[in-house]
Amino acid sequence: MNNDLQETRDFLQQISYDINVFFAKYFDGSIAWIFQVTSKILVLLAFYFAVDLGIRLFFKFIYRYTIKKEKYPFIEALFQSKVLPAIAHVIALGLCSFALDSIFYKNMHPATKAILDVIVQVVQLVVIGIAGLRLYKSVEIYYILIKENYKLIAFKAISQTLKIFGGVILFFIAIKIVFKINSGTILGSLGAITAVMVLVFRDTILGFVTGIHVATSRNLKVGDWIGIPKYNIEGNITDISLLTTKIINFDKTVSTIPTYDLMATEIKNYQVMTEGNLRRIKRSMIFNIKSFRFLTKEDYEKLEKVNLISDYIITKKNEIESEKVELHNADNMLNGQQLTNIGVFRKYAESYLRHNPNIEQNEILLVRQLEITPQGMPLEIYCFTIYSNLGDYERVQSDIFDHLLVATQDFGLEVMQVNKV
Repeated sequence: MNNDLQETRDFLQQISYDINVFFAKYFDGSIAWIFQVTSKILVLLAFYFAVDLGIRLFFKFIYRYTIKKEKYPFIEALFQSKVLPAIAHVIALGLCSFALDSIFYKNMHPATKAILDVIVQVVQLVVIGIAGLRLYKSVEIYYILIKENYKLIAFKAISQTLKIFGGVILFFIAIKIVFKINSGTILGSLGAITAVMVLVFRDTILGFVTGIHVATSRNLKVGDWIGIPKYNIEGNITDISLLTTKIINFDKTVSTIPTYDLMATEIKNYQVMTEGNLRRIKRSMIFNIKSFRFLTKEDYEKLEKVNLISDYIITKKNEIESEKVELHNADNMLNGQQLTNIGVFRKYAESYLRHNPNIEQNEILLVRQLEITPQGMPLEIYCFTIYSNLGDYERVQSDIFDHLLVATQDFGLEVMQVNKV
């Protein structure tokens, strides 16, 4: 290994020497020096590109012919994010630093040497920074490949924070290299710098905390169907980044909210409902109280023919007649138990839902009266459909209320259509 390095060094030094001799032979003074330096820079660039190309071709060969993508998803992520070419750049630059000593530094003017040192160090810093960014991207792609959504959210929060603060740190390092500032001077200024960064990056810090919270609590992930009452938003999450969260609404518009709002705002996550193929129906019909009455003999005869409640009507009718035998003033309908049209309709609606194949029977199923309002008495239907997608859900809900609203006429009930003052 040492022999190879020495041979390379000797080869580069020989090229440097030949360049000096060639231009010194045909040009004089400073003109020869300009051509010598320019030619050496071109040789250095050629050396860099040759080494870089060789390393990239080697990585590509290893990836294409020896790595199984399905078995090693992280290697696939490294290739997709172009981390391997970035590593090739870093290695090639490292070797260029070695080549500098052989090509330039023999009989080199101190000022030129200092400028080249600064240029190489800054370029190395930039290339290392790019390699770091691509490495972050590879981890993100890896989590996408293995479908780890919650880990992806946490990683995004961490990586984007590191990108910002890492960029700031690299900026200060570059200033130190270019202007030759002492590290102690920069560290002594960190107090003031930190105060400014806290103010400037307030949303970044909140977004970072929110990203960690969302990932660890597993309340949300990309693809979830959510609703945010504060912003009147309902749609699917398409991206959760450090600063913003994008939501595509059902009208195909895109809403963007601050990521820290995911922790500070009420959010309804409908994804569990979607994955469970259940969706709740909770809707009311408002009746005119003046249409409520006791059932008459004609009503009994009519409703006994309704299959869903015929057994219930016959049973209750026999109970009422048996009670009247021993009841004083039995002809008065206020004495003893009686059936009302609204009560029987409530029983009918419940039986209708119990026999509806589109309603989940193992979940809560209620037909209940709500508090009376100036508009009338609401009768609420509370149940769950076996469909979660919007089209089937709306179809089932509409079919139920189409039927029940028309059925109210057979019970002598009046549904309120407008508010009456």
